[in-house]
Amino acid sequence: MKVAPLTNWADHRDRSLQSNHVFSVLRYGAYGDGRHDDTKALSKAWAAACSSLNPSTVLIPKGKKCLTKHVTFFGPCKSSIKLMIEGTLVAPPKRSYWIEDTIRHWILFRSVRGLTVTGGGTIDGNGKFWWQNSCKVNTKLALTFYSCTNLKVNNLEVLNSQQIHISMERCSDVRMSRLSIRAPSTSPNTDGIHIAHSKDVKVMDCAIKTGDDCMSIEDGTENLHVKNIVCGPGHGISIGSLGDRNSQAQVANITIDGVRLHDTANGARIKTWQGGRGYAKNIVFKNMIMDNVRNPIIIDQNYCDSATPCNKQVKEHDDHDGFIHLFMYIDFIFC
Repeated sequence: MKVAPLTNWADHRDRSLQSNHVFSVLRYGAYGDGRHDDTKALSKAWAAACSSLNPSTVLIPKGKKCLTKHVTFFGPCKSSIKLMIEGTLVAPPKRSYWIEDTIRHWILFRSVRGLTVTGGGTIDGNGKFWWQNSCKVNTKLALTFYSCTNLKVNNLEVLNSQQIHISMERCSDVRMSRLSIRAPSTSPNTDGIHIAHSKDVKVMDCAIKTGDDCMSIEDGTENLHVKNIVCGPGHGISIGSLGDRNSQAQVANITIDGVRLHDTANGARIKTWQGGRGYAKNIVFKNMIMDNVRNPIIIDQNYCDSATPCNKQVKEHDDHDGFIHLFMYIDFIFC
């Protein structure tokens, strides 16, 4: 299975300049040298593009490396908007650059409709110093899309996130494709793509190599189609965990079709906490090729990943208590 290579978007820049209003971060004071703080320049370029009545582009030019601290790109915008990353966005290298109020997110898109993030460039989370002091309770997300609609994310390299690389929360009508997501196999909690409370999502033609789940599919996910993914190393593709702290969770209509997994802890996985309620239904895994996968298929209804021990589960759930409804069509190819 081959994943389409990243495309150099420089050849398409002239056409983009003619059809859209382009707001280069250099016009707003960005240094682009990877050492000076370009957060304000990036925010100013976004604000100008977002307020434009015409479809607009925020440009990080090729060959430029923009160091940015936490930044939130707020919507709604007055027209469709594109973040064209031809160069690199890089996170600060020291904890002192971060403040406690925003430490959970690095780059956050909030309530944006008609957003495209693309360009053939790189988003580098610079996560090494976070991994050395990892804390799962205070999860950090490199690239977060929250309450976004009509969203496209494609043709990017996302590297070395502090923890989760790309998080999709409360989004709809999403297309993600041609993404290369990479972190060392020893990096903790560095999920590739995390999806929760989102619907009508397609993920295609991606290569994911991380220290945790290649994809984690959580509560509220509905109508997700995943096609042509290369996964490994990592923990595989997981639905869940669901139902932590005795909560109710629902996941439905998930199709994972055409995945190659190599050197992963798991293949197809569904994990639910004891005491949780809800369902995971209409789950399809098919056309999966696995090489050196420790647990090809694993359904765990007694999951526990807590600082304190969980109670041992001794009673089977009935139809009204727990994730009893696991409907799964499985078509695996082993090699």
